[in-house]
Amino acid sequence: MVLIVKLAALLFYNLAETDGLMTMSSTAVALACVTVLTDLSVWILAKVKWFGRLPSHWQLRLMLFVACLSAISFAGTLMAAAHIASSPLLAAYCVVYQCLTTMIVTIIAGKQRIVALAFSSGVAITLFPLLPFAAFAVALSLFVLATFFATLQHIRHDHDEYLRVERKRGDEKRAKLLLSEYENASLGWFWETDRHGRIVYISNTIRKLAGNTFEDLMGLPITQLIAPYEEDSISPSGERTLGFHLSSRSAFKEISVRSVIFQEERWWSISGNPIFTANGQFLGFRGSGTDLTAMRQSQEKVRQLAQFDSLTGLSNRPQMLGILEKTLVSPTGTTRPTALFLLDLDRFKSVNDTLGHPAGDALLKQVSKRLLGIVGSAGQAGRQGGDEFTVLFPGIYDRERLSSIAEKVISSISRPYMIDDVQVTIGVSIGIAIAPEHGITSESLIRNADLALYAAKEAGRGVHSFYDKSMHADAEDRRNLEMDLRKALAENQLHLVYQPQVSTVDEEISGYEALVRWEHPVRGSISPATFIPIAEEAGLISHIGEWVLRTACSEVSSWPQNVKIAVNVSPTQFANPGFPSIVVNALATSRLAANRLELEITESVFLIEGDETDRMFSRLKSIGVRLSLDDFGTGYSSLSYLKKAPFDKIKIDQSFVRGAAMPDTRNAAIIKSIVSLAEALDMETIAEGAETHDELDLIKTLGCSHVQGYIYSKPLVAKEAVALLHNEFGTITPSGMNKTRMPRRKMLRSIVVIHDDHRYTVQIRNIGVRGAMLVGLWHVPEGTELTIELSPDYRFKAVARWSHDDRTGVHFDRDIDLDNLVHSKNPEMQRRVGSTRAA
Repeated sequence: MVLIVKLAALLFYNLAETDGLMTMSSTAVALACVTVLTDLSVWILAKVKWFGRLPSHWQLRLMLFVACLSAISFAGTLMAAAHIASSPLLAAYCVVYQCLTTMIVTIIAGKQRIVALAFSSGVAITLFPLLPFAAFAVALSLFVLATFFATLQHIRHDHDEYLRVERKRGDEKRAKLLLSEYENASLGWFWETDRHGRIVYISNTIRKLAGNTFEDLMGLPITQLIAPYEEDSISPSGERTLGFHLSSRSAFKEISVRSVIFQEERWWSISGNPIFTANGQFLGFRGSGTDLTAMRQSQEKVRQLAQFDSLTGLSNRPQMLGILEKTLVSPTGTTRPTALFLLDLDRFKSVNDTLGHPAGDALLKQVSKRLLGIVGSAGQAGRQGGDEFTVLFPGIYDRERLSSIAEKVISSISRPYMIDDVQVTIGVSIGIAIAPEHGITSESLIRNADLALYAAKEAGRGVHSFYDKSMHADAEDRRNLEMDLRKALAENQLHLVYQPQVSTVDEEISGYEALVRWEHPVRGSISPATFIPIAEEAGLISHIGEWVLRTACSEVSSWPQNVKIAVNVSPTQFANPGFPSIVVNALATSRLAANRLELEITESVFLIEGDETDRMFSRLKSIGVRLSLDDFGTGYSSLSYLKKAPFDKIKIDQSFVRGAAMPDTRNAAIIKSIVSLAEALDMETIAEGAETHDELDLIKTLGCSHVQGYIYSKPLVAKEAVALLHNEFGTITPSGMNKTRMPRRKMLRSIVVIHDDHRYTVQIRNIGVRGAMLVGLWHVPEGTELTIELSPDYRFKAVARWSHDDRTGVHFDRDIDLDNLVHSKNPEMQRRVGSTRAA
C-alpha cells in the first residue's frame, strides 16, 4: 500500500509537470530504490519472529530509523525528479504526499511519534530550497531536539508498559500453573454454577475421578452431587447445608458433604461465593472443593482404635463400658434386665511363654471368631485386655438360657487350635452377673461378674459360675491370702513334707514326694489346694517351685543313696527356657546325684505340642534326672505324646484309685489299662491316694510297681522321713481300714420324713450316696420303710437299718449323686445340700 501511494504521487507529479513527463536522473532513481527498500523492510520486520522477541525500546529505535529513512529518501526522490526547488506548488504537493506516506508507514508500525518525526524530516528536506539557510537550520535543530526528547520519553513509557504487561502475563501464567498443579495433585478442584445452581464448569480432577460420568455432570444441579442430609437446612454437625446457602445466595466456607457420583465413598469440603454483576444481578456461584476422604478415613481409623481392639476387632474396654451403661438404663429410667459374661482363658499364659507373643496374638484372634460365632446377634462381645473377654446380653436374664450359652462358649473355645502348625488346647472360665439382681450400675455388675469368674476358676476352671453374695467375703479372703503368701515367701514360712513311695514287691521305700506346706502365723496350716491356685494367679508359682526344688535337693542329699526324691514341676516352670539351668544349679549346690531326682510333670505341658517341648525334654534327660508323668488320664491331651516323651514313670491319679475296689466301678479296668500301657513302653507305674487294704490289694493285683498313699503314711517332716528309712531297713507296713467306705459328707439340715401319711421334721447327718443318719426319730423298728423329702420336688425311698435312741441309720433305695445335689439348679436343693461341700 505504501508503494502504491508513493507511485501514485510520482505519477501525479509527472502529470502536473507543464513541460511533460519528468526526467529521472540517476540520483532520483537511487533515492526511489532506497525508499522502496525501506518500505519493504517495514513489512518484513513486522513478519519475522526475531523482531517480535526484541525488547520494546529496540523495536522502537529500529522502526524509527526505517521510517525516517523512507521519508527522507522519498522526499529526495520527489525533489530530484520534479525539480521542486523551482516550484513551490510541487513542494507543497511533496509535503502532502510525504505526510500521507509517512502516516501509512506509522500506521503499519503502530507508533504515533514516528509519524511526527518522519513527516517533519520529509517536510524539512522538501522546504530546504525554499527557506533561508539560517532560519531553516534553527527551526530544524529545535524540532529535531524536541522530537528526540519526546521520542525518548515515549520509549521509556512504552518500555515500562511492556514490563507491566509482561509481569501481568507472567503472574497470570504462574497462577494458571499453580492452579493446574493444585488440581493435578488432587489437593482441590474448582466449580461454577449458573443462577439456577446448575454446573457450568468443574475441574478436570473430577473428570478423572468420575470417569465416564463427567459429561453427565454438566447442567446438573450441584446439590445432586452430594448425599442429602436428614434435615433440610442443618447438617449432622450443626452447620448450614449447601442447599441452604445456594437458595439464600450467601457465601459459605468448608462445608463437609458426601459425594454420590463415585463408586467408593468420598467426602468433600466445599467453599463458594455468589457472583453478581455491577448492577447487582445474580449470575451464580463460583467456588472450590477439597477431598476430605483421607482425613475422614484417618478419623475413622482413630475412632476404631479408640473404640475397638486393634488385634481382635472386638469392642474394647471403654466402649463395652459405655454400651453396658446405656443398656442398663431403659427409656422409662428403670434398670433393664441384662446379663454380663466375663471370660478368662485358661492356660493362655503357657502359650505366650512357650510359643511367643505372636502365637498368643494369633490364638486370641481365633478365640474372638469362635466367640462371635456363639454370641451372634444376641449379644455384644468385647475384649477387656490380655486374655479376658466380655459378653453383654441385653434383655436376657433366664439362668437356664445363660447356662446353655456359657456351656456352648466353653465347648467351642476348648476345642484345639492350630497355631503355626502347632496344635494348642486351652480352656475358658466364665463369671456371670445379672442386672438388676446382681447390680444396677455398670461398676457393681462388672465387680460381681469378676467375683463369679474367680469362683469359676476355683471350681476347677473350664466352668461357669453365677454371682452369689458370699463371693465378696471369699474375694476379700483371697486378697488377704495373696498378701500373706508374699510375706510368707519373704519370711520363710513355707516348709516341706515328704510322703513315702513304696515298692509293691517288697514294701520298701523307694523314694519320697516333696510337698510344700504353709503354716500361717494366724490361720495355722493352709492347704496347698488353697494357696497354690493363688500363687499361680499372682505369678508366684515359679518362685515357689524353685524354692521347693532347691530345698528338697538340699535336705535329701544326705539320705540313703537308693532313695529318690520326686518334685512337682508346674507348667510355668517347664515353659521357662532357663529351667534346666535351675535344675543343674540345684543339683550342684546340694551335691545330689541327678538320677535320684524325679521331676513330676503334668499332662498340661502337652497342650502345646511343638519343638520347644521336645527340646525341653531332651535337655532335662541329658542332665540325667528321671521324669514322671503326673496325674495321668486327668488332663486334656492325647496319648500321642507318650510315643516320644522320655518318661520313666507314669503316676496314676488318685481319682482312679479311690473306690477302685468297690463293685460297679470301672476304675479297676482303667488302672489295668494304664499299667499295661506303661509296661509296653517300659515305664514304671505308681498309684497315689491308696487308703484302704482292699485298694492296696487291688493295686498289687493289677501290677502297679509302686504305691503312694495314707495306707502307708501321711506326709512327714524331714526328720520323721529319715527315721522311717532306718526302721527295719526301709520297709514299711500298711495300716488303715480294710475296706473302702462310700464317701460321706457331714451336714446338719432339717428335712421331712414321711411314714404312713405322717410327716416328721428331723435332722440329717453324714449323708452318703447310699444312706444317711437321721436325728429326731425315736426307736424306729429295723426295716421300716420311709420317704425322705429333701425338698418339695425331691423325694426318694429309704429303709431303716438300725436305731439307737433318737438316731436312725437309713439305706436309700437308690444311689444318690451328691455332686448333682450340690450343683442342682433348684435353689431350695442348693440351700439344703450345698453346705455339704464345705463339710
